[in-house]
Amino acid sequence: MMKKINSRVYLYVAAACMVLIIGLAVFYVLTSVSKSEEVQYVYIDDDDTQDSVLVKLRPLCSNAGMSTLSALIRHSHYSDNVRSGRYALNPGESAIPLFRRLKNGQQSSMHLTIPEVRTMDRLASALGKKLMLDSTTIADALYSEETCQRFGYDTTTIAALFVPNTYDVYWNMSIDGLLERMQKEHDRFWQGERQSKAAEKQLTPVEVCTLASIIDEETANNAEKPMIAGMYLNRLKTNMPLQADPTIKFALKQFELKRIWQKLLRIDSPYNTYRNEGLPPGPIKIASIKGIDAVLNAAEHDYLYMCAKEDFSGTHNFARTYQEHLQNAARYTKALNERGIK
Repeated sequence: MMKKINSRVYLYVAAACMVLIIGLAVFYVLTSVSKSEEVQYVYIDDDDTQDSVLVKLRPLCSNAGMSTLSALIRHSHYSDNVRSGRYALNPGESAIPLFRRLKNGQQSSMHLTIPEVRTMDRLASALGKKLMLDSTTIADALYSEETCQRFGYDTTTIAALFVPNTYDVYWNMSIDGLLERMQKEHDRFWQGERQSKAAEKQLTPVEVCTLASIIDEETANNAEKPMIAGMYLNRLKTNMPLQADPTIKFALKQFELKRIWQKLLRIDSPYNTYRNEGLPPGPIKIASIKGIDAVLNAAEHDYLYMCAKEDFSGTHNFARTYQEHLQNAARYTKALNERGIK
């Protein structure tokens, strides 16, 4: 009788242990891997190892989730094929789906915005903060004649490749992948009506971007940009120098200048539009879409001159004659002097 009781006790204990083991296994397998109620991301570089990936995951994971994920990673062949990328840790999701994504390289895409910066150094810096690519790698490509020529540009015109939009990309894209994607987006942007309007004005997309970049620097007032575009196009048609102050700032690399003095106009640079007729060699910034469309839809008028308004509103007084322009300039100079702007 006692043996039967002992057998039952052992059986109950064994069953309880089995239930406990199964319960613990279910708990560890099904519990949320992420400790956050919002989506988190782990960024895995090309030089990461199995151990460094676990180090990156630990601050993002719950204790139970990390235990399961660590076991899955360590008892698989993950160490032989660590895949770079940006991987999502979804709230409420167990470790198994995350492990599968890590192992199979199923990364999450991200939004990349091309900024309207003035130099390729600044573009490289901005993109280097968003992508796995470092800023030096990006800058080296943008200042490489060989690389630029592969995409139909040179180092003075490469800024025209970039259309300042937001794109869905992968964080670990290569430099070639980045430039190829920008080429596709550029071609998509220009195909159709924009290409036709540029041709009607006898301008290439690069020339449109170059003029648009100057207009962007002249004013932040989008409503006035077609007027300024019309004025500069009038100058180009009459072989009159553009005489655009922003090109002087670009030539000097002194973008903070508030006032362009006569002595600054003597700088020996192809970007000096006071000394050289026509457009400068290339864009002086990544042109905005508003600026590009302002050139393509320029206002038709007979103005040849403009000067910033003396009320510092960011808009301009336009003039047909040089004498009228001198009067506008005198009012603006007087306002600068009164404010002590040098």
